[in-house]
Amino acid sequence: MSSITSLQNPRVKEAVRLRDRRHREKQGRILIDGVRELSLALRAGVVLQEVFVCESLCAGRDAVELLRQLDACGGEILTVAESVFERLAFGHREEGVLGVAAMPRPTLPSLELPENPIVAVLEGVEKPGNVGAVLRSADAAGVSAVIAADARTDLFNPNAIRASLGTIFTVPCCEASNAETLAWLRQKRFRVFGARVDGSMPYTEADLRGPAAFVLGSEADGLTPAWTAPDIQAIRVPMHGVADSLNVSVTAAVLFYEAARQRQQPMK
Repeated sequence: MSSITSLQNPRVKEAVRLRDRRHREKQGRILIDGVRELSLALRAGVVLQEVFVCESLCAGRDAVELLRQLDACGGEILTVAESVFERLAFGHREEGVLGVAAMPRPTLPSLELPENPIVAVLEGVEKPGNVGAVLRSADAAGVSAVIAADARTDLFNPNAIRASLGTIFTVPCCEASNAETLAWLRQKRFRVFGARVDGSMPYTEADLRGPAAFVLGSEADGLTPAWTAPDIQAIRVPMHGVADSLNVSVTAAVLFYEAARQRQQPMK
């Protein structure tokens, strides 16, 4: 087993560069930081290439169990000093284990959907923390897939992985253009609902019991005209205070759970 004590080690430098999207694309690799996140990635079959471990920081039963699993992960395990791990860890989060994995590259055709699916489309969402929060809600509410359309941040940004608590590896997801996504939704015969602050229909009045897709826009601008069409129903979450909109991840959670609630009722 290799041991690393220098911050100048080339393996460490290459891993640190993966915080930047350009280097993730260039290397075709991603960072997975944290015990829960790595455990879910392994369970989902993500291929780990390297795992940096600082044993003095690995505390708790979950961390110990993960270390046992890492022996069979196929990736090279590199032990590092605390000072090195502090340089590697994302956002000052130090759980003692960080993985480098081949970047998953799922596509729209690769998404496997159940009968009567719910799909979330995030158009141009900029903040990776919001992307991760939507994925976490999608996992909890039983959403079938999440699509990042005309994405402004990559799905596997380390902060998106962290904000999702690793559920990015449990919810089918992919990136695509607006045009590709809309064509795919129409081909799959989804009813498409665009979340807009000026939507003509309250979300509770929409029938969400068939194959349904919720489209949510960027934090600053909302949905673009690409999602205005006769076959796209604009819906709104009523606002009773002074704020004119909810955080995109909160809106997503409200819509996901309304769909789940309706699906517990018999079809008319």
